[in-house]
Amino acid sequence: MDSILDNLSKAEFVSVCVWDPRLHKDDLWYTHVDYEICLKTNSMCFRKKTSCVRRRYSEFVWLRDCLERNALIMELPKLPPWNPFFSLKNKEQVKQRMTGLQEFLERVLQSPLLLSDSRLHLFLQSNLSTRRIERCVIGKTKYTVAEAIQRSSSDCIHSLRGEASYDSDCESSSSSGLGLSIDHPVR
Repeated sequence: MDSILDNLSKAEFVSVCVWDPRLHKDDLWYTHVDYEICLKTNSMCFRKKTSCVRRRYSEFVWLRDCLERNALIMELPKLPPWNPFFSLKNKEQVKQRMTGLQEFLERVLQSPLLLSDSRLHLFLQSNLSTRRIERCVIGKTKYTVAEAIQRSSSDCIHSLRGEASYDSDCESSSSSGLGLSIDHPVR
């Protein structure tokens, strides 16, 4: 019985949560929504065991394009479709998009081939822009991928500030009540 419990406690897991949509006004006419991505893991694949970053839909599109270029023979999961009439006020649209983004990440994180992509790790564990992620990956920055991730001060800042928290299952206590969660073992 003890050996079974020891094996269960040593099993690798990756838990990802997409939640807390926020509307940002870029100027008088343009706005965008970003989402918090919280990652909690004990996997050796990840530099940090917990991290939270904010990403917008267009950054998810960029990530999928990068992964697709590198995983030529593999079919990647789909992102939720782009909607020109997306509204943060429409709770059903917000919930569908967050669910779709989370499902995309969950499927990506189940693939050992995709887990080897440095862009994915920087996307999930650093605050670098997509342009800086590209530069870092090709060695055009003063810092390595590992240093960029280590330097990121995004370790679930919302929890430290007391704004919201999530438990080991990454259930959010967001005001919208739309926090989503699922744990997946690493393969």
